[in-house]
This record gives sequence, C-alpha cells and structure tokens, in this order.
Amino acid sequence: MTHAHRGPCDAGQVQGAAAPGQALSKARKRWVLAATVLGSSLTFIDGSALGVALPAIQNDLGAGPAAAQWVSNAYLLTLGALVLIGGAAGDRFGRRLVFLIGVAVFTLASVACALAPTVQLLIVGRAVQGIGAALLTPGALAVIGSVFPPEERGKAFGTWAGAGALFGMVGPLIGGWLADQADWRFIFWINVPLAALTALVTLRAVPESRDPSARGLDWAGALLATSGLAAVTWALTAAPDLGWTNPLILSALAGGAVLLIAFLVAEARQSHPMMPLGLFRSPVFSGINGLTLLLYFALGGAMFFLPFDLIRVHGWSATKAGAAMLPFAVIMSLFSGSAGRLADRFGARLSLSVGPVLAGVGLALLAFMPRTAGYVDGPLAGMTVLAIGMTLAVGPLTAAVMGAVKPEHTGVASGVNNAVARVAGLLAIALLGLVLSGQFSHRVADPATARDLLGAFMAGDTTDGALRNAFHWGYAWVMLTCALAAFAAGVIGLLTAPKRQNTE
Repeated sequence: MTHAHRGPCDAGQVQGAAAPGQALSKARKRWVLAATVLGSSLTFIDGSALGVALPAIQNDLGAGPAAAQWVSNAYLLTLGALVLIGGAAGDRFGRRLVFLIGVAVFTLASVACALAPTVQLLIVGRAVQGIGAALLTPGALAVIGSVFPPEERGKAFGTWAGAGALFGMVGPLIGGWLADQADWRFIFWINVPLAALTALVTLRAVPESRDPSARGLDWAGALLATSGLAAVTWALTAAPDLGWTNPLILSALAGGAVLLIAFLVAEARQSHPMMPLGLFRSPVFSGINGLTLLLYFALGGAMFFLPFDLIRVHGWSATKAGAAMLPFAVIMSLFSGSAGRLADRFGARLSLSVGPVLAGVGLALLAFMPRTAGYVDGPLAGMTVLAIGMTLAVGPLTAAVMGAVKPEHTGVASGVNNAVARVAGLLAIALLGLVLSGQFSHRVADPATARDLLGAFMAGDTTDGALRNAFHWGYAWVMLTCALAAFAAGVIGLLTAPKRQNTE
C-alpha cells in the first residue's frame, strides 16, 4: 500500500490542461476514459497489492530489512524524481505516445519483477516500474485533460478517481490472497493482460495531442534529483547495517546533499525547469507543500509497516491483513465529494487543520493497538479515523495548491505537489526504518545481533515471543512518529491554508 493512493493534486493536473483542440463524440470519449482507467489500474493494483505481499516476498527471496525497504523505495525514487519530466514529455512529444511508452515500460518491468530470482533484480525491476509510472500516470491525466472540455473534466476525473479507489480496495485482498494461496509473483503477471487491453483501446480510441509551445525537457534537473535522492535514501537505509561513521555512509549523505543543492541551483538557472522555484514565493503554496510532505510521510510510513506488524506480530494471514486496509479505501471513495463540498462552504483552513489532526489520531490508535488485538479492537478504529482525516484533507489540498498560483501555472503547481507526495513516501520508509531498527535494538538481549534478528523476524524465519514484543515496540514508535508528522501538518494547515478558496 505504499504507493497505491492517488497523488494529492491529480485533479489539478486535469483541470489545469488547455482546452482540447478537437471535439470527440460521447462514445469516443468514453473509450478514451476507459483507456486511462485501464492504464492507471496497472499502478493502482500493483501498488496496493504489493504492500501486504511484501512479508512473503522477503521470506521467499531471503531479503533483509534494507532490501525489503528498497523493494518499495526503488519504485518511489524513480517515480517521485521523474514524474514532473514525464508530464512535460507528453506535452512535447505527444500525450498518447508517452502514455503508451509508460504502459510498455511498466509492463516489461513487471515481467522482470515476476521472473526475478533475487531481491536485487526485483529492486531493479521496481525502479524501472517507477520510470514507467512516471510516464504513465501524468500521461493518463494529460489525456483526460486533452480530450474533455473544462466543463466535463470534473465528471471525467471523478470516474477515473473512482475506478482508482475500487482498484485500491481489491488490490490488498488480491495481493494477500495470492501471497497466502498461490505466489506473490502473480501480482506482477496480472499487469500483462491489463497492459495489452490498455494498448489496444488506446491505439483505437485516443487521439494524439501535444502542446506546440512545449520546450526542451529538464534532463539535468531529473538526473540531479534522482541521484541526490538515491544517495541520501541509500545512506539512511544502509546506516543501521554499516554504522553512521562508515565512510560510505558519510560520503553518500554528503554527496546526496551536494547533488540536491545542485538541483536547486540548476532549477533556478534553467529556462524551462521541471520544478519552477518561483512558485514557492507564495506562502500558501510553500505551506501546503510542507503540509503535503508531512501528511504523506505519515501515510506512506504507516501503510508500509502496518502489514508487517499484522502478519508477523498478530499472526494474521496476508489476506486478513489486506482486509484491514479496506476501511481506508472505502471511506476515501465514498466521502471525498462530501469533504470537498464541506471545504467549499467553510474554507480550506478548517479541513487542512482538522483533517491531518484526525489522521494523526488514527495513527496513534494504530500505535497503541494491543499485540493480541483482533480486527475490531485492532486496526478498524485507527484505519477508519485515519481515512476520515485524509478524506477531509486531500480535496481541499488540491484546491489550495491551484488557488495559490496564477491560472496558467496550475498544471505545473499540481505536478510539483504530486511529486512532493511521492518523495514523502520515499523518505518515510527510509527514516522510519531507522526508528524501527533503533527501538528493536533496545528491546533485544544482544543489541550486536539485533539487525540480523530483525531481518529474520521480518522474513518469518522465527516466531520468538521476545522478538515479537521487540518488533511491536518498534512498530509503535514508528506509528507515533507518523502521528506527530500528521499533527505537524495540521499546524501548518492552520497557519498557512486560506480560509476561503483563493480564486485570484
């Protein structure tokens, strides 16, 4: 579940598109929408299903904690760093073409993941999947914006988002069932027939479109962002194994920091930057992106570590752990519209302060879940409150981002906010892994072997009661850290979000 949720500003990327250059029949538009839904289903199903299957993957491939983190992080790294350039590529080279390339890359990488004999090759496949998703996801949104006129985009996006919510519901159940009853590799094989159907419908129904004014792509920015984030993330993930004073760790942290600073310098000098720094002159835009970073940090970390606790500590099957995720998807899908109307009536500040705080309360409930809890007295209450909080926040967050910039900048502003949310999940898994490892080490008899014991426990190689207690203690600290991040996001929302939607 680490990346199954939609980006916070997907709607903004659709609404910020230019008016379509040609009118299509209603039937043709329905087929276009079907193509985008099918293509996006690749990422929605794959992402939501993989979270609950990760413990089985770790056990099957003999992966340690760091490798397990990189199965998710490799995808989030390339997706977060390249999603902005993926959208720009569609504008320049053709939105249908880039969408199809994204589908092809994602599918070929899925086949590589399904066949991977080692966790290292699986990680490489996941990184390539992220590249495909960085083309596919903004490509789907750009196709919707290029075909539907402004007055029809809300309904079209609602259909696309509703389908994503449905895939988010069934994904954990599918992933859990496959991990329990068959083979986790089928999660990746599912993508092959879906991709073939997507390509067929796209080629027959989707017209090509591009932006004649689109200029060169910011390859330097993309390379600096990817390499800088990769270096920092690797150092944070490897530090528990190698030690913070290891020269490789110190070099990676320093090198990553230099590369990320160079990225900011390059964006300031680039004529067509992937992340225009001028947008951050708006206090509202900067504040909402800070809120997004913290809120999606909390969500991404919780969704990564919760299945491990349910499966390894509580002894649940992967299928039952997948069912624990259902309240989140159901509430988000059923009440997002109502939350948007609430924000329209009372302003974004209320929703963007109360929503993250409620999400933090839900995460705290998950932190204090008893080790012997069942479904009702376990994750149900926490997941429900978390879902209510996220539902209150996500819609107004999109509107606040779009209202903080000039109308001609809404598309790129939405894309930047979306990228921030992806990077937040990447940082969450790396940093919270340090929290888990550190707290686990304090609770075991021999801290010198704690990392090996943690790896064996997460892989299911041991069911020792003392290790279960130690892991559950570390998990509780992880969830409390996520809760604090969500509370901080609520404070930022209270201080920076507009009382009323800014339409200037």
